[in-house]
Amino acid sequence: MKVIASSIRKGNIIEQDGRLYVVLSAENIHPGKGTPVSQIEMRRIGDGVKVSERYKTTDQVEKATVEDRNFNYLYEDGDGFHFMNAETYDQVQVAKDVVGSLAPYLQENMTVKLSMHEMNPVAITLPQRVTLEVVETEPVTKGQTASSSYKPAILSNGVRTSVPPHVSSGTRIVVMTEDGSYVERAKD
Repeated sequence: MKVIASSIRKGNIIEQDGRLYVVLSAENIHPGKGTPVSQIEMRRIGDGVKVSERYKTTDQVEKATVEDRNFNYLYEDGDGFHFMNAETYDQVQVAKDVVGSLAPYLQENMTVKLSMHEMNPVAITLPQRVTLEVVETEPVTKGQTASSSYKPAILSNGVRTSVPPHVSSGTRIVVMTEDGSYVERAKD
C-alpha cells in the first residue's frame, strides 16, 4: 500500500528494496525556502541496522501490511521475550531488538499490541502508562512546595526518572512508557 511520506508515523512498518523497516521517528521539515521534506529514522527488521532517510513530503512510500494483535506478556529468557495470544493461546517469541528500550516496562500479564507481518512480530506497543514503585529517592525536605523542582528517583524496574518532592520511597506512581516521565501517584 503506497502512502505519502508526510503521513508516516513512529511505529509504522515500511517496505523498501524488498526489506522491512520499523519507523523510530518521523519528522516533517518545512524550510523557509525549498521543498518540505520528511526525515525518517528507521531500523531494518532483519538485522537491526538503523537507517535515516529523507523524502520529499509528496513522495510515495510503500507501507507494509501489518496486523496488530493483542498479546499478554509471559516472561523473558535468553532467547527473547515471550507473549501469548489470549484468544488462541498461541505463544510468540519476540526478539530483544524489537522490544528495545521498552523492556523495563514489561510486566507479567501486561496486554501489549504486537504488529505482525507474515506471522513475525516486527513492532510492539505498550500501554501508555504503567504503575511502578519508587525504590530510591531523596527524603522529603520540609518547606518544599509542590511547585518546586523535581528530584531524581529510581523505580522498581531500574529506570531513573524525576518525581515531585512529596513522593517518597515505597510510593507507587504512574509513569509514561514512552519516556519514563512521572504522571501521578497511583490510585491503588
